Amino acid sequence: MSELRKDPVLDRWVIIAAERGRRPTDFEAASSSDDHGPCPLCEGNESKTPPEIWALRPRGALPDTPGWQVRVVPNKFPALEIQGEVGRRGLGMFDLLNGIGAHEVIIEAPEHDWKMSDGPPERIEQVLLAYQQRLTDLYRDARLRYVVVFRNYGPQAGASLRHPHSQLIAVPVTPKRIKDKLSVARSYYRHKERCIFCDIINQERALGDRIVLDTAHFVAMCPFAARFPFELAIYPKRHEHSFALLDDTRRADLAKVLYLCLHHLRPALGDPPYNYVINTSPNLTPRAGKPDYWGTLHLDYHWHIEIMPRVTRIAGFEWGTGFYINPVAPEDSAQFLRDAIAEERQAGSEGPLRRIASA
Repeated sequence: MSELRKDPVLDRWVIIAAERGRRPTDFEAASSSDDHGPCPLCEGNESKTPPEIWALRPRGALPDTPGWQVRVVPNKFPALEIQGEVGRRGLGMFDLLNGIGAHEVIIEAPEHDWKMSDGPPERIEQVLLAYQQRLTDLYRDARLRYVVVFRNYGPQAGASLRHPHSQLIAVPVTPKRIKDKLSVARSYYRHKERCIFCDIINQERALGDRIVLDTAHFVAMCPFAARFPFELAIYPKRHEHSFALLDDTRRADLAKVLYLCLHHLRPALGDPPYNYVINTSPNLTPRAGKPDYWGTLHLDYHWHIEIMPRVTRIAGFEWGTGFYINPVAPEDSAQFLRDAIAEERQAGSEGPLRRIASA
């Protein structure tokens, strides 16, 4: 079993998952490991994956059979295991936990070459539904304190299989990066009695320089202190702490926004590798000894999605300082993406993009 070890200086946890070293792609140069031979995630190869946890398929259809639209299975080489107890313990001054958690793969489409940036949004909406269903289910387990949903697109972004898929990992602690965001949000709310993210949204909409899309329910922007060229953040306009709370109407709108953002990164950067991450709230189930831990989240936290194109490399300066060097001003990135959407509208295309962008 893997284990979690806490860095006593930086107050962050590291997963030591030695068993994942058995994967043949772990120590090779980045490449798509399914370029040769059958893809285990394609429709018809259901027997090549662990049994499915959840699937969107016709009513009455049997599990682990063809005919699905989205399918969720355990990762064959999980970083964390669902069985067992957390087992917090000390080794002298060091803190350790058992590698308890969940590691799942969301297979986004039965077709091997489907791209989220090609849409249509209705298919992306199905993927978002899968995220919500799994997030809701995993947070019923009090051992699991945080679930991160992420998508790695392209080998340079960490994707070892080309078939369209996302992943989620549930961990028994709140990650430091999330904890830092939560702490800042709580402090800001205590001082001003307002959500810091709502204030960011309102200010950016008033300025307009970094706004890419502004729909009925969501706003997409290039962050003021963007770390990477064409980095994007998507926020719900309604104050909401958890991604799992999306209703059908807003999930459909989010699918359109996500599609447009990914679609227009392609002409900007040439179908770039990217990561996106859903930043949602941690598990609100009370912890033993900490009944009020993050008890104000419904007031001060605001879930959001980060999209990070991998067109620059993190090197020694970034690792040594935590600073990032972004060679493209976020205002310029936002302007390019706004222009791309406007040009496609003006072209008079009758395809799905024009209808969506005009909605």
